[in-house]
Amino acid sequence: MSNVLGRWPLPARTAYLWWEGSWSLMHSIAFTLSMLYQVQVAHLSPGQLMVVGAAMEASCFLFEIPTSIVADLYSRRLSALIGAVVVGSAILLQGFWASFWPLVIAQVIWGLGFTFISGAVDAWITDEVGADAVQPLFTRFEQQHLVLGVLGIVLAGLIGHVNLHWPMLIGGTGYLVLAAVMTVRMPETGFVPTPRAERENWAQMKQTFITGVHAARKRGVVRSFMVIAVIAGISSEVFDRLWTARVVDTFALPNLFGIHDTAGWFTVFALIGSLIALVASLVTNKVAAQRVNALHPGGLLAALTLVQVAGVVGFALLGSLWPAMIAMWVRKSAQTIAAPVQSAWLQRNVDSRARATTISLTSQADALGQVVGGPPLGALAGRTSIPFAMVISAVLLTPAAALFARLRPGSTGRSVPDRAADEIA
Repeated sequence: MSNVLGRWPLPARTAYLWWEGSWSLMHSIAFTLSMLYQVQVAHLSPGQLMVVGAAMEASCFLFEIPTSIVADLYSRRLSALIGAVVVGSAILLQGFWASFWPLVIAQVIWGLGFTFISGAVDAWITDEVGADAVQPLFTRFEQQHLVLGVLGIVLAGLIGHVNLHWPMLIGGTGYLVLAAVMTVRMPETGFVPTPRAERENWAQMKQTFITGVHAARKRGVVRSFMVIAVIAGISSEVFDRLWTARVVDTFALPNLFGIHDTAGWFTVFALIGSLIALVASLVTNKVAAQRVNALHPGGLLAALTLVQVAGVVGFALLGSLWPAMIAMWVRKSAQTIAAPVQSAWLQRNVDSRARATTISLTSQADALGQVVGGPPLGALAGRTSIPFAMVISAVLLTPAAALFARLRPGSTGRSVPDRAADEIA
C-alpha cells in the first residue's frame, strides 16, 4: 500500500519507534494487572486461567498464516493498523465484562488482532531500513519498550488502585487512538505489493505461503527457530498464566511504604522487573556489544535460555517472596536481552517476498506449543501443585538451549544446525 492515507508520513525509523513505543505504553497499562483482574475480579480458577490462555493461543495459531499472507500481498502497514483496532476492541471487551466466557471470547479476538501485527511490523521496518540496519533499531526499541513499559506500569497501578477495570478500558481506547494517528503518519515505501490482478488469484496466496513454508523447512536458522518456538511455547504458558496465582496463594504480601493492597504490590513487582530488565539490557549492550550484534549469536542465546530455565526453577521452588520474585525478574531480563537478538537473526535469514509469512510461521509454532503444552501443564498444576508444573516446564525448555548452541554458520554464510538439530527438526 502506498502513502495515499499517509499524508504526513514520518521517517520510517521515527514511525517505528512511535508505533512500538505507544504499543508498549498501552500494553503495560492494559496488562500489568490483567492476571490479577482475572484472579480477583473474574474469580477464575487455575484451570479456567489455562483455558483462557489456550483460547488466545489457538486463535493465534488459526489466524496467523491468513493474516500474514495479507501483509505480504497487500500491505504490511495496513495489516498493522487493522491489528491495532482489533486488539483495542478485544481489550475493551475484557475490561467491560469480567466473567469466564466473555474473557475467552475477548482472548480469541485479541489473538486475531495480534496475528495482524505479528510479523507485519518487523517485516515493514526491515523493508524500510534494510535487513543489515535493523538490529540496532530492534535493540533501541527493546530499551524504549522497557522505559515506556515502566511508565505504563506506574499508570496502571495508579488507575488500578481505584478500579481494576479501568486500566484495560484506557489501554484498549489507546490502541484505537494509535491506529487513527498512525493511519496518517506511518509510511510504506520499501514494500512492493503484489499487482491487483495477481493478488486476487488464490494461486498467488498459495505461492506466498509455500515460499514461507519452504524457508521454514530448509536446514538453517529459520527451521531451527521453528523448533525452538514450539519448545518455548510448550514451556512458557504455565508460568505466564499461573505466576500471579502462585504469589497470591502462597506468599503474604508485606505492608511497607504505605503499600498494603494487592494491586499496589503487583504494580511494584512489575515496575521493579522492568527496571532490572532495562538495566540488564543497557549493560549487556555496553559490555557485550560484539556478541549482541554478532551475525551468529547462538552461544549468547543458549546462555540466556539457560538463565530463563534457572529463573523458572527458582521462582517455583524458593519459599520466600523476595527471592522468588528475584528469580522471576532474572528470567524476564534474559528474555528482554534475547528478544531483539533473536528477531534480528531471523530477519537476516528470510526471503523478503514472504518475510511476514515466514515470521508468522514462527509465531504460529510458538502458539502451537502453548496450545499443546498449556492445558496439560495446567491440569498437572491442578492435580499436584503450581510449583511442580513450573519445574516441569523449565525442564522442557532446556533443549532450546542445545539447539541455539549447535547452530553454526554454514559455508554459504547462512547458519545451519548440526545433525542433532536437524534430526529434531
